[in-house]
Amino acid sequence: MQNDMPGVEILSQPPKRLEGEVLWFVMCEGELMVRFLQERPWLPSHHSAEAYGLASFESIYMGRLEGRHCFAVPVEKDFVPPSGYEFVSLRSLFGQLDLQMAAMAGRASQLISWRLNHQFCSRCGAQASPHVSDSAMVCEACGYTQYPRISPCIITLVIRGEEALLARNVKFPEGFFSCLAGFIEAGESAEQAVHREVYEEVSVRLGELTYYGSQSWPFPHALMFGFHSEYAGGKIREDQEEIAEAKWFHYKNLPQVPRPGSIARELIEAWVKDCKAGRYKNKKGDNDGI
Repeated sequence: MQNDMPGVEILSQPPKRLEGEVLWFVMCEGELMVRFLQERPWLPSHHSAEAYGLASFESIYMGRLEGRHCFAVPVEKDFVPPSGYEFVSLRSLFGQLDLQMAAMAGRASQLISWRLNHQFCSRCGAQASPHVSDSAMVCEACGYTQYPRISPCIITLVIRGEEALLARNVKFPEGFFSCLAGFIEAGESAEQAVHREVYEEVSVRLGELTYYGSQSWPFPHALMFGFHSEYAGGKIREDQEEIAEAKWFHYKNLPQVPRPGSIARELIEAWVKDCKAGRYKNKKGDNDGI
């Protein structure tokens, strides 16, 4: 489960004295600096920033990962990585990094993006500076405090027995399908958002919802609440604005779906596991959904 993160300790302030291994999450325009050993991505881990040419860059303390102190470091586009290292899209690394490492990399991406985009007060426009103890930016003129932006979203797998409704977003390549998702509106519960988003995007009505888990998704700053939802009726009608194509797929004949590391993939895999265990064997779908 993605909401179980043993070994991850979120902190805002570093200890007075750093000891042991340090992980440097060096980022440039959405890419993370890694080196590949035995086809696996590894992060810089020397205790000194100077070992990687990072001493002149601002670093943001993020906490500890399995006892190792973690810093996010934004660098300029002309930064030359040390020998053996390269910048790789963070999105492409999800599924290659373990869940804890991916979670901390996502935290780095969000903190860096927020810090770069909130250098001035949104209330009066004056210069802002980092808070002395919190992950926040404080206005030097009016004292207004800005915290990192987090956008709550829902994502759901609609289930009709041994079939699930998967959709292709207008931005997805041909043949690639995923769960339905969307942002939660102001004043709306996560459950209300599930019903609304599904009906808006594919005109399908839902019955029982089962909460599965959550995942921080740093593209750019979402917090995804995942659900399994039972199909209750309605014929699929794609909105053609966000959803180009939506279909029912049997668990034995799935299309290309999101890679491991995403909550969308976990929702699908959990349903497939239940199907193989016979949980949906005697359930029949409603023909008006074909």
